[in-house]
Amino acid sequence: DPTLLLTIAGMVQFNQYFLGQNVSVTTRATTVQQCFRTVDLDEVGRTTRHLTFFEMLGNFSFGDYFKAEVIPWAWELVTTGLGLEPDRLFATVFLTDDDAARMWADSTGVAKDHILRRDGKDNFWSMGVAGPCGPCSELLYDRGEAFGATWDGAGKLDDERYLEIWNLVFMQHTQDDEGNIVGDLPRPSVDTGAGLERIAAILQGVRTAFETDTLAPVLKAAEAVTGASYGHDATSDMSLRVLADHPRSMATLIADGVIPSNEGRGYVLRRLIRRAVRHARLLGVDRALLTDLTGVVVDLFGPVYPEVARNAELITRIVAG
Repeated sequence: DPTLLLTIAGMVQFNQYFLGQNVSVTTRATTVQQCFRTVDLDEVGRTTRHLTFFEMLGNFSFGDYFKAEVIPWAWELVTTGLGLEPDRLFATVFLTDDDAARMWADSTGVAKDHILRRDGKDNFWSMGVAGPCGPCSELLYDRGEAFGATWDGAGKLDDERYLEIWNLVFMQHTQDDEGNIVGDLPRPSVDTGAGLERIAAILQGVRTAFETDTLAPVLKAAEAVTGASYGHDATSDMSLRVLADHPRSMATLIADGVIPSNEGRGYVLRRLIRRAVRHARLLGVDRALLTDLTGVVVDLFGPVYPEVARNAELITRIVAG
């Protein structure tokens, strides 16, 4: 999509199919998509759930199945496929989406008082630019009292405790650059997505995405090169999370052909490098250490994403400055 610097969601490459500008070779697809969100850049490190780079799991319908099919499928996936306890799951729907609310109640095992209506801030999805959009329905997982206050039946749920793990977007409309709905899609479609790291954190029984098997080795390497210990001080924990997250983003961006510059994608990469160096210095480290961390990323991601392994030397040379 020429209006976006980077892939912010798994559906970006399918815009032309949602809009009816191209005919897909299939009416259904599933993906594991590398994604990068600049909007979360300043949040990374401050929370235990925000990442710049993440892997999005998704399934898509291009005018094929819609709400009636995907809602029970999503429930089956998370309860039977992933084995999550039904009584710890909440479903949210857009304020006016009576159809979705009824389908959650009638075709899944979610408790009726766990079906929540939310406004457009939480339950209407778009890319933030002109293109396809629509109401969405999220699945939240209650991680228990250790993660925050118990929901009292009113008001906002604690985002750390009630973690969003799956989002079903019902692509029905198109919007302009100002966010105004200007029409309906030629065929109602579905875009769903789940962050692999959030799912992994729950299934692996760890508190945060930074302790999962695709991030923990980078976090441990950051501890080793800085001498800081994770889990003992809020300030140093923030810096260690930055040093665990940003090298993955650097390595994957460089492997995709991005180099540091003063504009566009290159400026995003430059900001990542600068922010990581700053947090290393906050931990008292003045020497170059990013090559140590991106080296761990190459070892982790190289077997899965061959372009990362092929560009290992380039990644090292760029982050070394």
